[in-house]
Amino acid sequence: MKIQLLILTLLTTCLSQSQNKDEIKEFFWGKNDAYKSATTLPEKYKNESAVVIYKFEDYDFHKFGKNVTFRSAYRKRVKLNDQAAVTDFSEFNYSEKSNPRYGAVIKTIIGIKVIKPNGTENMIDTEKEAVTVDKEKRVAVPNLEIGDIIDFYSYSTETFSSTLEFGFDPVERTLGENYPILNYKLTFQTENDFFVNFNTYNNGPELKQIPLDKNSERKYEIVATDIPKNDFPRWFLPLVELPCYKFQVYFARSGKFEQRAEAFLPEKENIIKKTVSKEDIFNYYDSKFFPSCDLGEVNAFLKGKTFNSDSEKVESVYYFMRHQFYTRYIEAFIINDAKIMYPFGLYGYDPIFFNKEEQFINYFMNFLKKNNIEFDIIVATGKENGPIKDVLIQQNIRILLKVNTQNPLYFGIFEPYAVPNQFDSSLEGTQAYALKVSKNKKVSDIEEITLPSLTYKDNISKVITSITLATDFTTANAHKVTSLYGHNKEFEQDNKIFFYDYVNEDYEKYGTSSVLELVRNKKDKEKYKKEYAALIEKYKQNQVEKFKKEIEDECDVKVDKHELTINKSGRFGINDPLVFTENFNITSDFIKKAGNNYILDIGKFISSQVDIEDKEHDRTNNIYSQFPRTFEYIIELNIPQGYALSGLDKLNVAVENETGSFHSKAEIKEDKLTIISTKKYKNSYEPNANWKKMIAFLDAAYQFTQEKVLLKKIQ
Repeated sequence: MKIQLLILTLLTTCLSQSQNKDEIKEFFWGKNDAYKSATTLPEKYKNESAVVIYKFEDYDFHKFGKNVTFRSAYRKRVKLNDQAAVTDFSEFNYSEKSNPRYGAVIKTIIGIKVIKPNGTENMIDTEKEAVTVDKEKRVAVPNLEIGDIIDFYSYSTETFSSTLEFGFDPVERTLGENYPILNYKLTFQTENDFFVNFNTYNNGPELKQIPLDKNSERKYEIVATDIPKNDFPRWFLPLVELPCYKFQVYFARSGKFEQRAEAFLPEKENIIKKTVSKEDIFNYYDSKFFPSCDLGEVNAFLKGKTFNSDSEKVESVYYFMRHQFYTRYIEAFIINDAKIMYPFGLYGYDPIFFNKEEQFINYFMNFLKKNNIEFDIIVATGKENGPIKDVLIQQNIRILLKVNTQNPLYFGIFEPYAVPNQFDSSLEGTQAYALKVSKNKKVSDIEEITLPSLTYKDNISKVITSITLATDFTTANAHKVTSLYGHNKEFEQDNKIFFYDYVNEDYEKYGTSSVLELVRNKKDKEKYKKEYAALIEKYKQNQVEKFKKEIEDECDVKVDKHELTINKSGRFGINDPLVFTENFNITSDFIKKAGNNYILDIGKFISSQVDIEDKEHDRTNNIYSQFPRTFEYIIELNIPQGYALSGLDKLNVAVENETGSFHSKAEIKEDKLTIISTKKYKNSYEPNANWKKMIAFLDAAYQFTQEKVLLKKIQ
């Protein structure tokens, strides 16, 4: 692992003359550096790979006339105790901001020095040593050895002109890291017109104010010592469990800009806002959403239709809106990007297109209001951010719409695959706020609720793989059918389905026309259609190798002649599965000859499984997997004539406890081996005390992937 420099937003815009390299160097390593002679470690850390002697973070927000300047500084002094640490710190990588603010000139200033055990300091000429690879700068550290101390910093200022309100990127970070930290300090400086939300969590040290001479300027600091390391294992949410800090700064020159700020601002600049109350949430959102937009197209869709319930009507309108105001325009964006033509004028004057969640919510609210269907606006935050009572940063808020039909319907982010009651899994089971909308118009109250969750019985993958060996046993043909339900289908919808699949599906369902059908000139229409067809064919060809590589990685075999067909898109309900079929030839890494017999790596066809390494067995952190889920694998092997199969005993497995399970059963009927394997994650959260129980079924599933059967020649 090479060190990726933590440049917080550590990007430099036009460093002022007063902030030259020597002064920056003095800022970190000058006469006031209390750690320039710190070289020793406590005895308890002698076996650690590396120890951070000092970690320093500094943030400074100031204004100069119309200009606003953000400075961020970062330093770390590290003792290297073994070769792994030497390798880790042997190269520094950093990149510049991909989307700088208008007019910004980006530059990054870094410093690196190595202190040898005898006290000799070797300064690295970072400008001379830096090389650019794929838009990333790399600095190698020569002659780094065990026992050395490496001391490095990054310094940045970002200056831009702003007369309006402006929110800086939020920062959310744990105090600890992969190595123990002996001494830690964070400083934070602002002045008038800068509004700060800042707090520490999980027993993090409190932010304390440092008195300054100027009333308009403010300085704060956090100091901590002996911060333990953390391995940041799989299925872990660091900001939920480890000491951390979160903050955001918002710039607003006057009251009207404060009101427009997309943030939960403190009442005054000299107040650090540490908590966001239920009342703050209510006050921010009570007028944020409102019923709007012309319902003409929805009313036309509903004309002549009858429904058995409000739920059925609401779902039907939602799917229509998803097409009419979203997927119907996808082709146009593709055609425009490919420079085939400019298509947007074909939709008429002021067409409605939803590219923001707020637009969808306001429109849908209007439909619900006109149809006297009650609803609430749900304000939630993902599990990775901690509980809703600790929400501090407005960008961490997620909005849902709850329609209060006989069986409530929840609607999340608006996208091509979104379906009712299947919102982001990170919100499931969390506490949230329901903004009560009186008379379907105005937010009148707020209450705390618990959001529903899908279970392992809803999030299901069913995979049937049929395998037939070639007569010469050099290859095999596989026919694989995958059916995915609930959250299990989300990734594969993005991965396997392409815009032309769901766009054409919607055109057929709603009787609408593609954008090119709206072109009036016949000659132009044919020309554009031909170019568009060529573009689609190119997309399809590009995916052939991609899908082939995915099946090779999944089953750990080599394949060719891979074909994939989408049977169902799964876009019309939780219980509407995504179904796709794959046919491919297995060319190697499956069949091994053993004299007159053959060994088959049959276990590979429950796909790759989690391999828990020995170092992962001891765990102190709690476990947060994405969501509860079930995987069912059926493997069918046609046994060639003249051969018998042995080795079935290891294919029959049963491991189950309250955290999950892995079951497998194998049997032979009519010259066919059938293996049915089922793996379940019963919960999305487990306390660390249950980790060994999870390992039990995870190891059983992984071991199954290593199992083989023997095809034995019948004498």
